[in-house]
Amino acid sequence: MGKLFNVKIGSFGLASFLFGVFIFLMFFMTNFNLLLFLVYFFLVLFFCFSTRFYSNDLSVFYFFFVFLSSIMYFFFSLNIADFVFLIIKILLIILPLLISIAYFTLVERKVLGFMQRRRGPNVVGFFGLLQPIADGVKLIFKETIVPTHANKIIFFWSPILTFTLSLTNWVNIPFSEGWVYADIKLSVLCLYAISSLGVYGIICAGWSSNSKYAFLGALRSAAQMISYEVSFGLILITVLFCSGSLNFTEIVLSQDKVWYIIPLFPAFLMFFISALAETNRPPFDLPEAEAELVSGYNVEYSSLIFALFFLAEYLNMLLMSALTTILFLGGWLPLLSFLPFLPNVFWFSLKLCFVVFLFIWVRAAFPRLRYDQLMFLGWKIFLPLSLGYLVFLAGVLYVL
Repeated sequence: MGKLFNVKIGSFGLASFLFGVFIFLMFFMTNFNLLLFLVYFFLVLFFCFSTRFYSNDLSVFYFFFVFLSSIMYFFFSLNIADFVFLIIKILLIILPLLISIAYFTLVERKVLGFMQRRRGPNVVGFFGLLQPIADGVKLIFKETIVPTHANKIIFFWSPILTFTLSLTNWVNIPFSEGWVYADIKLSVLCLYAISSLGVYGIICAGWSSNSKYAFLGALRSAAQMISYEVSFGLILITVLFCSGSLNFTEIVLSQDKVWYIIPLFPAFLMFFISALAETNRPPFDLPEAEAELVSGYNVEYSSLIFALFFLAEYLNMLLMSALTTILFLGGWLPLLSFLPFLPNVFWFSLKLCFVVFLFIWVRAAFPRLRYDQLMFLGWKIFLPLSLGYLVFLAGVLYVL
């Protein structure tokens, strides 16, 4: 079969292909559909025989077959009404997020221009409002350049994985009471688990580019994200101690009398700084230090695949702003109780925009740290402080 398609497929690749067919039959034995089978089969053939696979791509085979089989089984096991309703719910989350990211870049450039006594974007459209659309069209028409010796499969899958994980995190975020896609009991744990997987997309992007600069930037980014996830998790536990729940909706409702930013102000500061480091934002943008690493782990990316990394970065920034709003600023709870006619989503959006402004303000005000200062802050200051604050808070709650 390998000679027929003029490609080189080893025994591991063929075994993985057969394994994928077996998984497919296992999933669809109870809900068989001939058209679905044909679509799936030709997708598998195209994926396997349009590129060169070797034995070290075995994990990619397993991931592709199991993931695609699971997704297709899930969607096609639904009836038409449930399927359409599910698609509408997904679009109601994705479309506003993508529009928010587009104009968030414009707001950031405008605010930075104001702080630096510049005009910012003001040419494309009235007051520069069409600048994000122009940037998107420019990225669409740019040429996609792939390094000669790059691992092309992982090279293209890495930005897709990073962007998908960034979008998936939003299914647990409540914009108001009842305004959440998946209101599960362990939403904090689910979000923390999904966000921790984002490091794999960055590592794979740096490694698959076959560039020392990209790989070094990926290592820096992975070390930075893992370092600050430790203190990030400890700060989350302090909030969970006060709310007594792992559900975001219940955490917001527990702040009915007082927002947690007042009694947990030290935790709020550490959380916000850790969020800056988690999202690789200034002054913690060491993985993208232009003078040292050109542009970090995504230096070899261009066109739309670069745009996926760009969108993922801003999605994570909005996600951290939403998390800060939920955990410390009372979520959708109103700031002024004598304005009951304003919807809860308005208050949530207002607080989120305030935290986003803080992200931009920090970028304009503080210089970049050295890498040793970054690691010193994470391991020798934030880790003992967050752990000590957690023990102190547990003691206070036990006494009370």
